[in-house]
Amino acid sequence: MIIKNDPEQFQNYLSDASNYKGNADSIYFPENEAEISNFLKKFNKEKIKVTVSGNGTGLTGGRVPEGGIIISLEKINRILELNLEKKFVIVQPAVVLKDLQDFVEAQNLFYPPDPTERNCFIGATVATNASGARTFKYGSTRNYVLGLRIVLPDGETIAIERGQYFANQYEANIKTESGKVISFNIPNYKMPETKNAAGYYCKENMDLIDLFIGSEGTLGIISEIKLKLIDLPKKVLSCIAFFPKEENALSFIDEERELRQNNSPFSKARALEFFDANALRFLQKDYPNIPKLSQAAVWFEEDYNTENDDIIENWISILNKYNCNDDSVWFAFDKIEQEKFQEFRHDISWKVNEFITQHNLKKVGTDVSVPVIHFRSFYYWMKETVEKENVDYVVYGHFGDCHPHLNMLPKNESEYLKSKQIYAYICAEAVRLEGTISAEHGIGKLKRDYLKTMYGEDNILKMAKLKLVFDPNKILNVGNIFDEQYLDTADG
Repeated sequence: MIIKNDPEQFQNYLSDASNYKGNADSIYFPENEAEISNFLKKFNKEKIKVTVSGNGTGLTGGRVPEGGIIISLEKINRILELNLEKKFVIVQPAVVLKDLQDFVEAQNLFYPPDPTERNCFIGATVATNASGARTFKYGSTRNYVLGLRIVLPDGETIAIERGQYFANQYEANIKTESGKVISFNIPNYKMPETKNAAGYYCKENMDLIDLFIGSEGTLGIISEIKLKLIDLPKKVLSCIAFFPKEENALSFIDEERELRQNNSPFSKARALEFFDANALRFLQKDYPNIPKLSQAAVWFEEDYNTENDDIIENWISILNKYNCNDDSVWFAFDKIEQEKFQEFRHDISWKVNEFITQHNLKKVGTDVSVPVIHFRSFYYWMKETVEKENVDYVVYGHFGDCHPHLNMLPKNESEYLKSKQIYAYICAEAVRLEGTISAEHGIGKLKRDYLKTMYGEDNILKMAKLKLVFDPNKILNVGNIFDEQYLDTADG
């Protein structure tokens, strides 16, 4: 076990990829669940705040401490079991996503969730219900979590399997491994029908394992995870198609999305990722073969298990309908080339983060999603709103899920403050359209004010009361999802 008390020795743990920064007195590196439990018992008794640290790839400040101590889980990083017959894997929280995917694929199995940053810890992906490009076909992390071991803020442990505990309407009970029964009420509020990662997952008669998935470490520390696997697709086609007009790319995505929504047998894409003209220009230096006159691009993938000699011709015929000619399409069949296309998608995110860090500002990038009926008009409205304020921006993201990442690129403090105002307008409009302020990244500490726009203070107080059931001394990841003031009010 390692403990560091000099902040100079753990500066890398005081920020994340959003460039949000914090402070802490010390950092602890437990090596097993028992040590996590012992630490929490000590800190809970002394009422010392604890922030759990993942691998620093988050974009909301969730792992960034605001005082107290840090618990880094990086040493709890083993793959414990792979069951080939029943198709599941059991892992510790600091297993890196890419390592897990490579490990199971070597056994012809497949773990579909794929956040853009594959160096994230599996525990963090569960804590935020992470998603990614393949969510278009396969859904988010929640769909693959079969079981969890969780250390509660008082050091008690819970082992919970999917299907084990259900709420009775909005009343719930869970038993710890010591036999203690925890009784609580599930907050009764309506979540959006869109892809969503904002606040606690709460539904009538819900499976209670879902309460912990996406709870951003506020209810307990995940110490072990059981994940569902599926058969590895035999073949994958990856493609980047460049379009002469933005509306051509959007119409292509519309067609593929409609097929997926209607469960059509002709639905083929497992991912549909969009890049606007600004994003392509941002990438042009590193990818000089991007067609010069392109106004938009779509990266898509298809996986399949049977021989299909006509696959390229089929896609070309669809792309031609939207004025994308053969010379404007990149295809990749082998894994090496496909990973290069994934790097293309990753590089735009990385370059935005680099730009923000160079200007010593925090990231201002949307994570909103709206119902498909509103998506096209909402997208145009977003861009028009930013352009009126003369702020540079790029747009990319999961357009198959109506989930755009509009990243503003302020160059100074004045532009940053203006960008924050625009961000607030965008979040408010997404909520008005019955969408979400956060489709995949969670709330963390950067988006707390916008959660109030989405759910209102009464519902946030319900969330705070729920947290107090598990964390009455207010020590664990305080400040994630909602401000500490709501805990004080709910406890008053």
